[in-house]
Amino acid sequence: MRHSSGHHHGSANSKPSQGSDWKVIRDLIPYLLEYKFRVAIALACLVAAKVTNLGIPILLKRLIDDLNIKADSPQVLLVVPVALIVAYGLLRMAASLFAELREFLFARVTQNAVRKVALQVFEHLHALALSFHLARQTGGVSRDIERGTRGIQSLISYSLYSILPTLVEFILVLGYLAYSYDIWFAAITLCALVFYIVFTVVVTEWRTHFRKTMNEMDSKANQKAIDSLLNFETVKYFGNEAFEASRYDKNLVRYQAAAIKSQKSLAVLNFGQQTIIAIGLVLILWRATLGVVDGTMTLGDLVLVNTLMIQLYIPLNFLGVIYREIKQSLTDMERMFSLLNTDKEIADSPDAKFLIIENQGHGPDVRFEHVSFHYDAKREILRDVSFNIPAGTITAVVGQSGAGKSTLARLLFRFYDIQSGEILIDRQNIQDVTQSSLRKAIGIVPQDTVLFNDTIGYNIAYGDPSATIEQVQEAARAAQIDGFIKRLPDGYDTQVGERGLKLSGGEKQRVAIARTLLKKPAMLIFDEATSALDSKTERAFQEELLSLAKNRTTLIIAHRLSTIIHADQILVMDHGQIVERGSHSELLALQGKYAEMWQMQERATLD
Repeated sequence: MRHSSGHHHGSANSKPSQGSDWKVIRDLIPYLLEYKFRVAIALACLVAAKVTNLGIPILLKRLIDDLNIKADSPQVLLVVPVALIVAYGLLRMAASLFAELREFLFARVTQNAVRKVALQVFEHLHALALSFHLARQTGGVSRDIERGTRGIQSLISYSLYSILPTLVEFILVLGYLAYSYDIWFAAITLCALVFYIVFTVVVTEWRTHFRKTMNEMDSKANQKAIDSLLNFETVKYFGNEAFEASRYDKNLVRYQAAAIKSQKSLAVLNFGQQTIIAIGLVLILWRATLGVVDGTMTLGDLVLVNTLMIQLYIPLNFLGVIYREIKQSLTDMERMFSLLNTDKEIADSPDAKFLIIENQGHGPDVRFEHVSFHYDAKREILRDVSFNIPAGTITAVVGQSGAGKSTLARLLFRFYDIQSGEILIDRQNIQDVTQSSLRKAIGIVPQDTVLFNDTIGYNIAYGDPSATIEQVQEAARAAQIDGFIKRLPDGYDTQVGERGLKLSGGEKQRVAIARTLLKKPAMLIFDEATSALDSKTERAFQEELLSLAKNRTTLIIAHRLSTIIHADQILVMDHGQIVERGSHSELLALQGKYAEMWQMQERATLD
């Protein structure tokens, strides 16, 4: 079995690296470039908005200078300012129009990227091996996806609506100052900008690990809360509400400590930024005042330089916040993309074919040939197991807990790959066929039935989402649950609650049986499926099982031996090996392990 290489990419403890930031951006770009034309027009609107924005203070300077001139004619004095005032208003409207156009054009690009990435991660999570989901806690994974998709929106929003416009404006302002005035204006502005950016980046990099710790603690607290609430009944049984609250609080305390450190470091960053801005502004205004005094600059020039600086420093003032948010978005996206990079472990081979069932009306022939398997190398689960389930027959597997019975079902579904041997369905190795075609051919009724938090009708129809209500009812009748559903006030629209908690164990099991029957699989697996049924329903279901199995290959993993006496073949497992095989009567005659189990259960029934 191949081991995942991608499980730890998004670890919350990993140090922030510039390389991983660029990798996240590279991962995102293909999603944005699906609308190349839209992106190009949006960027053109961005530049146009900034050019018109630069024109506003230049017009204001002209207006002030013209009002300063003593004109001969009062009409000239009136006409020039009126024209400039109208132009000033039009430029402000144009700047706003281009900015709104940019947002309007880019909205579809952003939302498309968010949808595509979220869907791809969701599909990838379903494609991952069972071992990944057993090791991960769902609450934390869902939080990673939620934060990652929000991170995409934040990154695009801050980059396109704040960082890029500010950079374009800086280039335009620096060019204008260098061209129109003393080179010192451009030099001071540039130096202040460089100092500001370097200071912001250095301090924000130092702060990032506080945010990562906050994220990790937030996820852990969320996992503990979800886990505790999902096991609400267990918590109540043991009266452990206070224990659960203290477990949750431990993570909240750690989160609180990281949040306080983050807030303190934010104060250092903000004060440093404001100091750099203040020094830059003082130096610029000092140069401009000197220019007005010695006559090289007009009052309009002083106002223009001051307005340009304020226009620049307002967005620059938020650059620290924006940079932090972008870093945070990249951190969140890195965790989400690391889920995408997680190795599937169980993947279809490049030349995998569809599983072909030779006789659909009779079920496939199933063979285990010298199969050995372990979850952990230190503990072998199956050792050199070989058996055959002939097409259309019933094979039952019995044995003590931990003998490896349920593992057979998991391996048939290819939730795991075996270490040696072969599993064949109609002479096709299951590792050479597509997983979707393999799983379509097999229906399972598990021991522990988990239902969706929806209606009974929805849960039965899950076996075949395209089924009609008549087909759903037919499957319910076959599973002996139709009468129970009809007695409910809402019938098939009855809500079953989270994980089906509103139904009893037997009712859930019968819903699971109906769901599997609706799938119409060529092969049926019952993994201790009747364990939650009462003896009367179990007997009725046994008769139904025999008629269902007539046209299918059936594997029954059983604990109660009374349910499998009609099986064509019974395999007795012990410590991962088959120790006895034969029919019920043959195994009783053997007087071995099966006969011993039978006598123990008979005594228990009599008691």
